[in-house]
Formats: sequence, C-alpha cells, structure tokens
Amino acid sequence: MLAVVGGVVALAVIGGGAFFLLKGGDDGKKDDKAGGASQASGAPAPGKQQEQPKQSGPDAAGAPAAPPAGWQTQSSKEHKLQYDVPAAGEKWKVFPQDTMLAYTDASGKPQISMRDTANYSEGGCASSANPNAIGEAGKGQLATVGTAGGDASLSIQDNARNWAGNWGVFAYGGLGNKPKIEVSQAKPWKQNGIDGWTATAKVKVLNRPSPCVPPTAIVKSIVWKLPSGEFSSWIMYADQGVSGALPESRIDEIMKTVRPLKG
Repeated sequence: MLAVVGGVVALAVIGGGAFFLLKGGDDGKKDDKAGGASQASGAPAPGKQQEQPKQSGPDAAGAPAAPPAGWQTQSSKEHKLQYDVPAAGEKWKVFPQDTMLAYTDASGKPQISMRDTANYSEGGCASSANPNAIGEAGKGQLATVGTAGGDASLSIQDNARNWAGNWGVFAYGGLGNKPKIEVSQAKPWKQNGIDGWTATAKVKVLNRPSPCVPPTAIVKSIVWKLPSGEFSSWIMYADQGVSGALPESRIDEIMKTVRPLKG
C-alpha cells in the first residue's frame, strides 16, 4: 500500500491521475486537456455535452438512506463523500483513509490513482493485466472501489465517462496492453442527496498472462460538483467472467450507498 502522509502525492491532476480523453484513434497525439498524455483509444467519442439543469420529481436526489445493516463505511474527507461495502465476512476490506493506490507508467510515475479505498476478495491470483501498480492495485482482488477528484477543464459528463474508461484501461492492461473499452454516455445520478452523473465502461481484457486475469470487467463511476466547484468522484472496477466475480446487481447496491460526507 502507498500510505500518503498528509495526503500529498505527485500526480498529474487534482484528484488523482492524468485524464486520457476518450476519443477514437489518434493514439500517439498529445492533448492539452490531458496534460500532454497519450490518449486511450478503443472508446466511442463522447462529444462535448452541456451540463443539464437539475431535474425534479421522483428522480430528484433525496436525503441519504441508512447504510445496510452490518456493512462497513468508508469516508473521504478529501472528496466529501461516504459509501458502504458489505461486511468483512463477505470478503470486503476497507483501507485506512491515508491509503492511495495507483497505476503507473513504465518509469513508475503514477498515471491514475484513487484514495479512501476498499477491496473485494483479496488473495487471489497475483497475475495482472497491468503490472505497473502501486499499493493494492492489481494484486489479486476481484473488485476495488475508491474516490477521486476530477478535471475542471472538462464537463461533469466527460469526467464521469473518463473515470470509467480510464480505470478500465489501467486496471486491465494499461497503455501498453490496452483492453477493448466500451463506455456508455453519461446519465444523471440522483441518489442520497447527490445530483450528479454516472457512466459505465465494459472491458474486454486482451492481455491475459494467466487464466486468473479476467476475460472481461466492468467499471462504474459517479461524479458531482461540490459547493466549492470542485468535482467529487466515486469509481468501482470489478473483474467479470471468473469464479467469485461480483455480480453487477451487487455493484449497483454498493453504488446506492454513495452519499455526501457531512461536516
């Protein structure tokens, strides 16, 4: 694990890691909004969407619901959110808040990271589609969830799509062994007092150095704006197609616990 003393780590953008804008092709070109990093290909062009007005009615964000009985709570002081995961008896582990995980480039520079994390079903096969990992990333768990910030130069919808797509790329191959990624359009997410956007990435893993590396995976994100104007993001990526894989229905249950952190 990478314990970050005082919450300080050298990264490309606030909130953890460079954004590799999801545009088809042009793999070797630079992108100013991505901090000069190469783009991740294999995802559909998102288009620049305008932030839509808040909706009202049955879908409007309401007060946070009580966490499920026996579940563990993880809090992010940095990104002002909380979420819950199932009990330790269901193979979930919640890390200390000063623990950050990341995927790096070949030189060891972090390219994408999250903090305030939790893992599901640790201790599996240590083989990974992307060996360039820091902390608990890519060490045999079947799912990981955590928090991040966002890129202020992008719309909230593009942040949601990029978090989903970029974690799919780095967790399941990296820039040197890119998986095939399909990223949904961002959709409104109104739950527990959060008025944000969500996106889903479906991943086909192309680099499988061992049978323990999953053939497919899923990544889901939620992004919203804090009163300060900064983005707050929640991301979960999960192996699919292997024994013990987390069902998407369970992922959705965990997503529904995401809520603002009071105080």
